[in-house]
Amino acid sequence: MKLMMFENGGEARLGVVAGERVTDVAACDPSLPATMIALINGGADVLKTLADMIPGAPESAILKLADVTPALPIARPGKFVCVGLNYAAHAAEGGHDIPEYPSLFPRYNSSLIAAGQPVIRPTVSDQLDYEVELTIVIGKGGRHISEQDALEHVFGYTIFNDVSVRDYQRKTKQWTQGKNFDGTGPLGPVVVTPDDLPSGASGLRITSRVNGETRQDSNTADMIFPVARIIAILSEFMTLEPGDVIATGTPSGVAHAMKPPGWMKPGDVVEAEIEGIGILSNPIIAEG
Repeated sequence: MKLMMFENGGEARLGVVAGERVTDVAACDPSLPATMIALINGGADVLKTLADMIPGAPESAILKLADVTPALPIARPGKFVCVGLNYAAHAAEGGHDIPEYPSLFPRYNSSLIAAGQPVIRPTVSDQLDYEVELTIVIGKGGRHISEQDALEHVFGYTIFNDVSVRDYQRKTKQWTQGKNFDGTGPLGPVVVTPDDLPSGASGLRITSRVNGETRQDSNTADMIFPVARIIAILSEFMTLEPGDVIATGTPSGVAHAMKPPGWMKPGDVVEAEIEGIGILSNPIIAEG
């Protein structure tokens, strides 16, 4: 099932996407969860109830996808953890060895934006880069989750564009400042449940484009640390909770590795696409 949060009349609402249409869940049954996080907390039974309801949804609850405004699928994740250097070719293009343990850093809620909202190039830098990433939404929390059981803890998968301000990222060995400028974290627009994708979302083509030019083109099967391994590693040291978000790293082809660097600039449009999930598209504007 493909799910999204969208705005209609100024209110964020939960929807189920099929083709070019989205079904407004609250318009079908006000007793069902009104947000993605409420749906996650409702568990498998509520998700099944929602799936069973959709085929009989009244026409009044069905909207054209093109007519709705995407909202963040998880508005304020309790934790948003990013994995760095998770594709060997990307590690190499940045001058790094293939890691034996993943690089980890946080994304803060103030950096996040929905699909279609503008990515903001800050006044302090012109080194604005893109990074398409398969992203996990945790459904069932836990600690010390085994790799064997890890996929049972996944609610779904979405897309993140880990837009990076490269000169700030390199000010220290920690990357946090370059990864958390306001308006640089596009997320969404949809969350796809695992039953609609290969196990661990492996084997999916993952690409990015700037103004229609393909920059990154790889496959999620090339991740050094696959989804189950990432969940197991993170749960060794912290409790994962429903609604937590984990971005799994980006493939090669980023702007800083181009000669000359292909930094994004105001007026550009960046698209992040993952097979079976969809396209996350955002314009670039200058900080006002």
